[in-house]
Parts: sequence; C-alpha cells; structure tokens
Amino acid sequence: MTTTTLTLSEHTDTSAISDSAIALLDERGTVVAWTRAAERLVGYSACDAVGRSAAPVLPSLGEAPTMSAFVEKCRDDNGWSGTTDVRDRHGRTVDVGLRFSTVRGQDGTTRWLASVGDVGAMSGKAGNKAMRGALLTRAPIGIVVRDRQLRCTWANDVMEDHDGIPLHLRLGQRFTDVLPGTKAEALEGVMRQVLRSGTTKVHEYRTWLPTNLGPEHPFAASFHCLQGADGQPLGVCVISVDVTESRRVRERLAVLGEAGARLGSTLDVMQTSQELADLAVPLLADYVAVDLEQAVPFGEGPPVRIGPGERQPVFRRAGLASIHRGVPESVWVRGEPVPVPPDSPFSEVLCTGRTHLEPILDTAPGLWIDKIPALARKVHEHGVHSLMIVPIRARRTVLGMVVFVRTQDPVPFQEADRLLAEELVNRAAVSLDNARQYAREHTAALALQRNLLPSRLRGGTAVEAASRYLPADVDHGVGGDWFDVIPLSGARVGLVVGDVVGHGLHAAAAMGRLRTAVQTLADMDLPPDELMAHLDDTVQRLADEDDDETPAAVGATCLYAVYDPATRRCTMARAGHPPPAVIDPRGRVSFPELPTGTPLGIGLGVPFESVELELPEGSLLALYTDGLIETRGHDIDEGMHRLGTSLAQPGRSLEDLCDLATEPYPDQAPCDDVTLLLVRTRSLDPAQVASWTLPSDDTAARRARHLATFQLDEWGLEGLEESTKLIVSELVTNAVRHSTGPIGLRLIHHHVLTCEVFDTDVCSPHLRRARTVDENGRGLFLVAQMSRRWGSRSVTGGKVVWAEAELASAS
Repeated sequence: MTTTTLTLSEHTDTSAISDSAIALLDERGTVVAWTRAAERLVGYSACDAVGRSAAPVLPSLGEAPTMSAFVEKCRDDNGWSGTTDVRDRHGRTVDVGLRFSTVRGQDGTTRWLASVGDVGAMSGKAGNKAMRGALLTRAPIGIVVRDRQLRCTWANDVMEDHDGIPLHLRLGQRFTDVLPGTKAEALEGVMRQVLRSGTTKVHEYRTWLPTNLGPEHPFAASFHCLQGADGQPLGVCVISVDVTESRRVRERLAVLGEAGARLGSTLDVMQTSQELADLAVPLLADYVAVDLEQAVPFGEGPPVRIGPGERQPVFRRAGLASIHRGVPESVWVRGEPVPVPPDSPFSEVLCTGRTHLEPILDTAPGLWIDKIPALARKVHEHGVHSLMIVPIRARRTVLGMVVFVRTQDPVPFQEADRLLAEELVNRAAVSLDNARQYAREHTAALALQRNLLPSRLRGGTAVEAASRYLPADVDHGVGGDWFDVIPLSGARVGLVVGDVVGHGLHAAAAMGRLRTAVQTLADMDLPPDELMAHLDDTVQRLADEDDDETPAAVGATCLYAVYDPATRRCTMARAGHPPPAVIDPRGRVSFPELPTGTPLGIGLGVPFESVELELPEGSLLALYTDGLIETRGHDIDEGMHRLGTSLAQPGRSLEDLCDLATEPYPDQAPCDDVTLLLVRTRSLDPAQVASWTLPSDDTAARRARHLATFQLDEWGLEGLEESTKLIVSELVTNAVRHSTGPIGLRLIHHHVLTCEVFDTDVCSPHLRRARTVDENGRGLFLVAQMSRRWGSRSVTGGKVVWAEAELASAS
C-alpha cells in the first residue's frame, strides 16, 4: 500500500525540474504541446512552436543527421540524455542539459517528452559542461501527462517505481480514481491551479516505495501547464524526482568543485594521490587505491605510453582510503610496489587507455583474481562486488591507475559513477603531470620567474602604470631584474626597480628575496633613503647566511621613489642604479641629479640620500635597469638619449611608449635583462583633500569631530560619520596626550577615506590589548576595529598616524 504526505518544499533544491523547459513531441519529432518556460528559453511562443518540427531549435542532435533519425535513435535507446545546444529565435545558442523521455499512452502509442534545463544555472561552476549535464540528465524522473479533466493520457515506466501504480491502471484515470484520499485531492487542486494560471508549481511529498518497507522516500514534483497552438492550456505535465538521488547527484557536483580547490594545491604527487582517494570515499566508493608509475614522483625515466606492445610499467601505491579504519581491504600499503597481473582488467586499461567498469565483479574460480592469492582473499573477505579501474593519463602518457571498489554499498557502479570517477581522476592527472614537469629545472625556473614579478600593477589614484620585462635568456626567461608598484597610505604609491647581477635561478631567487624585503620596508612607510639603508643591511645579512653554492645578491642595485598625488611631490633615492627619466606634459626630458649611492651589500657605510621633486600632473616617470640603456657598441649616454627620445611623445599611451622604449637595436640581441616601469602621475583635486591645524588642548578632539562631520557631509559620506568621528577623536586625543605644539588633521577622499593626524612626537604608537583594570590603552584598539587598516609614518618634525575606511561602508 502506498501512503502519500503532501508538504510544500522549503529545503529541497528543485531548480533542476522547476526551471525546465518542457515540450511534448510526437513520433516524428513534431511539437504537440509547449510551455511558458520553453518560450522563455528560446523565444518561441506556443503559437510558433506547436505543429512544427523541433529541429530548428535543436541544431545539435548527437550524431543523427535529421530530426527523424534522431527520434529513431531515441526509440532504439529508449530515450536520450546529455548536453547539447539549443538555438533561440534570434539564432543564439545556449548550453543546456537535454533529456528525451518516452511516454506511453493507450493502445501502445508513444510520445516524446523533451525537458531542457540550463546546465550552468542548475549546477553552478562545479565540473565541466559534459560532466554536469551527464549527472543531472541521467537522474531518473517520473512523468505523467494529464488532460484538462486531469485524466492520465501519457506516462513513463519510472512513475510506477515512484507511486506503485501500474501504467495500465493509470491511463485514462484521474489521480483520485486510482489513489483516493485527501492527499490525492490536494495534488489535483495544485493541477487545477496550474491550468488556470498557466505557470509552474513545485511541491514535495513523501511516500514509501512499492518495493521498500523501510524509510520514506522524499519526492519533488513539478507541475507544468502544457499549451496548444492557440496558447490555451491542453493539460498538465507532472515530473517527479526522487530527491534522495537528486541530492546525491548534487553532492557529487559539489565534490567536483571541492576537487578543483584541493587537487593541485601541492606539487607533492603522494599528497595529491591521497587527496584524490580521500575525495572519492565514501562519496563514490567504499575503498579507493591510487597507484602511480614508479618514476612519476621523481620526474625521471621515459614516459609510459598507452597502447598494445608498450612496456609494462612498475606501479607503487600512492593513495589509500576506505570506509573502514586502517584500510583492511588493501594488500599493499603506501609506497609498496603493486604488480600488474597479465590478462587482467589492469593490463587491459594500460593497453586501451580506457576505464574498466565491472558493475558486478566476477569472482568465479580460475579468473585473474586467483593469480594473486592475497588479493583474492581480500576480495572475498570484504565482499567486493563492484569495480572500476580508471587510468591516470596525461598527453597519451600513463601516470598511474585508480581502483574504485564497493563493498558495503549494495548499489553497483553505473555509468554516472564512471563519469564522476573519470572527472576526478582527470583533475588529479593534471596536478600529477604538473608535479612531474616541475621536477625539471626548466619548468621550475619559469614558475619561479612568474611568481616573483607582479602579475598586475596597482597605481590607485596616484599613477597610471605599465611595464615590460625582457629577459636576455629567452629560452629560460630567468634573471635578477624586478619592479613593483606598492600602494601606500594617504593615496601615495611606492615605485621600485632593481637589478641583481647575473641570470638563472640564483639571481631570480635573490631578486625574490629583495623584492619581498622592499615590500615589507615600504609597508613600514619608511622614507626612500631609510628604506635603502635597511635594504643594504638586509643584503649584507643574506650574504653572511648564504653559502658558496647559493651566492648572495652582492652587486644588486635599486631605485625607490614615493609619489604623493596630494602634493604632487616625488621623493627618490637610489643604490648604484641608473637615474630615472622624467618627461613633463610638454614632452621635455630630464634625468634628475640624484646621489648615486653604493650598490646594495657592498658595506662601505656611505649613507643614502633622498631628493624631492615636484612633478606637474601628467608627468611621465620612467624607472628602468641598465640593460635598457647599455648595449654592446652603444654607450650609456647614447642609450639614455634614445630612451628619452622614445618617451617624449605625450599623446601616446603607456603601452605604446613601453613598446617604443624597449625596441631592440637592429640586428643586435640584448646582452642583459631589460626592465622598464612607466608611470604617468595623477594629482588629487583640492576638493578631495581637507586639512586643518588644531590646538594641543582639551578642545582639539571635539573640534576634530566637528570638522570631520562637516567635511563628510560635503563629500556625501554621511554613512562614515560615526566611525570617522571615533577614529579622529582617538587619534587627536593621543596626539594631545603625547606631543607638544600644534596638531594637524587631514582627510583624503580617494578610493578609500584616509584620516591622518600629525603630531610632533617621533615615537610610533603600538597596538596593545588593555586589561580590564587598565584605564588607558583602548584607543588604538578601537581605531583598528573601525578601519580597514591603520599605521604611522615618520615625517619632518614628527609623525603621522593614519587610518583608512572603505567607501562602501558609506552607503
């Protein structure tokens, strides 16, 4: 007996059926009924579609050349499902999951129900299109088509598995005729509502499966209004899905998303193999073993090719996972060699390169399993009944195999399981192949260089930036040049170019250490001359730590500049580096006279000096390495003149200027790495900056709050008033308490809101957590909580303490 409980679904994900576009086709592929969802998907109304062939909407019909051939193929296969394209009335195509299901009527007649859903909308970003479509479209669905009087006219065989009503008892009957009761009446009430409104309704109900006396199964049912050629309702199509299976499908899709994040996070092939096994248990299998060709972890030896007659590799166990503690199903532990029995599914996989799927494992005596007695014993002890072996392949090379086994799960592996297993293994194969390639020095060198140079330049409101890096060693692309654009507080920006003598991995490694050091020192808001002094100390310390096999960065040069768009002033210092080129908005070129400074790490003890310039808005600043201006046959002065001439074109874009400036001399290969950083300066509108001088007394904090409130109202940032008043109050209060003389307050409105407070005390503030009994010490803690970041920097005559707030908070 079947019992049904009807409840409105609030927790079940029913988008796969509620958003489906439904069309009913006859045996020739002609549309006989249409839905509003189908009209939304392809733009054809029921008047346009009913009575016409579905072929114009379905340009991709598998391998069938015509609609009739496709219908014939569906008849032979009892339906079709997969991913394809549909074409809307404007000629655009949409990737969809498409299912053709057979529905049967009286006298043995058949119709085809086409259900189409946007694969991306149904499943998010997890997995590729083919994988998502295969999993979603293969989930079994029950279908019933009823006329306006709610009598069943068509149904598929799956419905009997859902509610236990045979097809011959269902056809021609209303639901209340075959299953009387208030629950059936409620469902018919939903159908009538759908007929009246022409829309789609989704409900969830629970029932005991006819063959199952255990727990109830939840089903999600969607009710679609079918329209005729006149656009009027013809009847209702009811599609029901076993929610348990639907949830399982979506869990698998979620695992594919997790696999994208977890697999490939390391270049350790053993760890990647274990991650693959852990992902698959218990979602897909009760036991998983990952076996790698023994040379894969070391990137050595010739690759193992797929195909008959190829050499038989030696495998080692790299990953193990089981639903049982200790993995008792495994004969071999991680790291042990694993034999490949001849004339077995394993050798077949190596020969064909295709997955071996054995839903019901044949364990009869005398088969391949008996050739390994220890393996046969494990198979019988743990009740292994279903098996998949998936090759790990990369560019027709075998990296290994993955064995999926079911023991306690009574359901055999099916086609959808194979698709999921292959997708997981393919993702792992990419990571494993990358790890093998990374073992080679050439790949390691390229990866190092890519990671050491900035992927994009962030000039903020201060500068527009562009760059070029041209290694002298084109084959390896590794050298010691670097550049950076570093956002600083108060809308300022740090600009740096450096050069470590030499090429190859050692120079690149030394460059990476120096670039990191510069970023750290710049984050401390040190003036350029002080930053150079600290960087010089860092290079000397690294030289003392390095041994003969990893030479230090002795001979490195560097230029560091800080540009402030509020004042249009640029402060620079250099350590043995070529001077910058400055091109004003009219195209006039100059190379400022900066104290040369000694190269980093020399240890002469000569102090570095800074020079401050005022740059007109729109000035071009070029920082470069000596490879750009010094070549064989051309001296430095000629190179500097050539650089200035190529940049003295105010109307050109930065990218064009980079190309012009780095164009090599004719018929002369570069002898050194070439690096160029170009920035075009911007300035803040005076209306974006507000500054005041406050007395150092008890009225300062109140005055600061009032000024800040007034200014934020002027800028339309009322949403930041409360947090900004708290910040300026705490900073000004600290300035009054710890300094003498006037106090400066400045607000800057750029991509963030910056609050700056100047005082004459040179000691930097430090954040600490106040104890319950402390009366002070909570001000900076509050500032840190109310701002996105805060800090301090030394300036002439004292220091500036600053804090930044996101403008998004103002809305």
